[in-house]
Amino acid sequence: MGESKVEAVIWAREPKPARGPQPAYSLDQISDAAIRIADSDGLDALTMRRLAAEIGAGVMSLYRYVSGRTDIIDLMSDRVLREIELKPYEDWRSGLQWLAQTTREHIHRHPWLVHLPGNAAPFGPHGLALTEHVMGIMDGLGLNIDEMMTSVGLVSGYVSSSVQSEIATRERLRQVGMTMEDWMRVNAPYIRKLLDSGKYPMMERIIIDARWPHMDPEEAFDYGLQRVLSGIAATVEGSSG
Repeated sequence: MGESKVEAVIWAREPKPARGPQPAYSLDQISDAAIRIADSDGLDALTMRRLAAEIGAGVMSLYRYVSGRTDIIDLMSDRVLREIELKPYEDWRSGLQWLAQTTREHIHRHPWLVHLPGNAAPFGPHGLALTEHVMGIMDGLGLNIDEMMTSVGLVSGYVSSSVQSEIATRERLRQVGMTMEDWMRVNAPYIRKLLDSGKYPMMERIIIDARWPHMDPEEAFDYGLQRVLSGIAATVEGSSG
């Protein structure tokens, strides 16, 4: 049984020798077509056949540009990062807050991103620019590189988890044709029965006392984000103490 071929990321490869007519499409054009498909119909709809039809090419002709679907996903993941404006920041906390809010908006524009690793295209040109900018937020605070990476990773992980939950909830409500208010009203008798049983005291506290489940998505997101930033502050303050 032969070994599978392992290739470097697409940006590390030498261009393929030109044979026959010059390529009719650029990688950016192919990426943009792939993004249109994923934005419209989701990542599962992105096949080489669908992509070829989108750009008006034969399926096999795509292999002049890429080795397969993995290359396409890498390219489009990096391509959408060009939408993020790298803004200056006053301090590390405002910088990480910018990162969190910007990333949340970015994923909501392209929901298929929730199905990819947070560092789906770290070596693409836009990914490299973003990494340099984001890591610069934590530079000069007395942290070593691992502490800097972990701090940024905590924010990125929080954003990814939160937005994934937001998108899943929205999709679930869409499937059943309800608003959140409808869902709570329909399930109120069952929830009351659970509380009256006395078996779920923590659930009772959540339902009666907790504010977070009743916040709108933006407020809930910021509430959690501030707790993450406060945790990072302990590391920053410890390094400068």
